[in-house]
Amino acid sequence: MRAALVGVDFGKGDFAASLDELGLLSSSAGAEPILTILGKRSSPDPALYVGSGKAQEIAQAVEDEHLDIVVFNHALSPAQQRNLERVLKVRVVDRTSLILDIFAQRAQSHEGKVQVELAQLQHLATRLIRGWTHLERQKGGIGLRGPGETQLETDRRLIGERVKGLRAKLKKLQRQHETQRRARGRSNMLSVSLVGYTNAGKSTLFNAMTKAQVYAADQLFATLDTTSRRVYLGDVGSVVISDTVGFIRELPHQLVAAFRATLEETIHADVLLHVVDASSPTRLEQVEQVNAVLKEIGADHIPQILIWNKIDAAGLEPAVERDEYDKIRRVFISAQTGEGVDLLREAIAEFAAKEHASQTSEQPSADADDMRFTAFDQHTNL
Repeated sequence: MRAALVGVDFGKGDFAASLDELGLLSSSAGAEPILTILGKRSSPDPALYVGSGKAQEIAQAVEDEHLDIVVFNHALSPAQQRNLERVLKVRVVDRTSLILDIFAQRAQSHEGKVQVELAQLQHLATRLIRGWTHLERQKGGIGLRGPGETQLETDRRLIGERVKGLRAKLKKLQRQHETQRRARGRSNMLSVSLVGYTNAGKSTLFNAMTKAQVYAADQLFATLDTTSRRVYLGDVGSVVISDTVGFIRELPHQLVAAFRATLEETIHADVLLHVVDASSPTRLEQVEQVNAVLKEIGADHIPQILIWNKIDAAGLEPAVERDEYDKIRRVFISAQTGEGVDLLREAIAEFAAKEHASQTSEQPSADADDMRFTAFDQHTNL
């Protein structure tokens, strides 16, 4: 599917990095980016987002290059999307729809598929309601007496019923996860979650540490389903390590909400291994984006260890960096080559040992899941 990528620079954020990401997202969804069309505005055009002149420029490019789809690096309103499709005469997809489509393609487990369908229906419901409001305002007229409004209410009801059913399924899955977490809590097993920007190398690191065969690829959102494995760390015993979905800038809110069941592993972890692509020129911004999503899901209070991954590509050496209080700040590794992974194991073992010492020196808690060790910085300065 031949695609044109459209980006409008409003003078905010890293426009070039966001546009590069759009190309990767489009390729991940199965499109072939043929050309990129850029624009600059102070604010979006209410009708066409890019303005009538730029829309005609895009339409000409679509015709000249025989393109099949136009992908916008922005969230479009339903009206803007319809107006653009009318002018361009091809399908128009915004960033939110593109990410939803990738998630739909990648979801493998029953839970993942339920979460993706819920997010898609919530997105569709918003567009359906807004897209039909012109019929709600009608008081009659030829072709507009009743049936349109009746169909709208039917569509709303069917989507509402399906959404209700999917939410019930996710609640059941959440209860199952809660039971598993409580069982781990009773065994005093440390819970570790890998978090990070998409394509930072979380699944590769997970495989390196656990000898698992989780799917890992150089593409966005290769992992959607949480996978957990036990890892034995010598004197401190076993810990549970979980691989989770990656984050991205402008991650649709309905996806964050729908994937809350998957992200529960993150919310209830004892420590987060925040995996960062050390070779990325936008790594600091990516760290900020991940922390913003962690805050949104209520996991910003959990201690973090920054894992500077892909040091082989960044020209760095394996190392452990500590702060003035001798707290581990960062661990420099390459999950691909295995360099520094032993240092990371030692860092986790040190964390586990200190938490065990902290637990035994305090009064027993009613719920082991609520115990948190605060020796590591909650917010690490970069």
